[in-house]
Amino acid sequence: MTIANPLAHRGVSDSLGEVETPPWRDRLHDADQLLEQLEAQVEAARRRRAAALKEGAEELGSVYALAKDLDLSWTAVAHAIKKYTTE
Repeated sequence: MTIANPLAHRGVSDSLGEVETPPWRDRLHDADQLLEQLEAQVEAARRRRAAALKEGAEELGSVYALAKDLDLSWTAVAHAIKKYTTE
């Protein structure tokens, strides 16, 4: 996994030890790339979580039993399973 370095330094000013701030367009581009990568990671985590919830519901016999065991709303559990385990 590679994450773009939004703090990449593109030069040094005349003062020793000072780092020039990258132009706003570069910072915006770097931030957009980072957000895109993070969104992909979040989506993958949601799918893994939903798969685990589905397995738990199968093991415990129902979504309701799983939700009760996890102290979650059964509608939230059912929604997560339905939304993130369906292609």
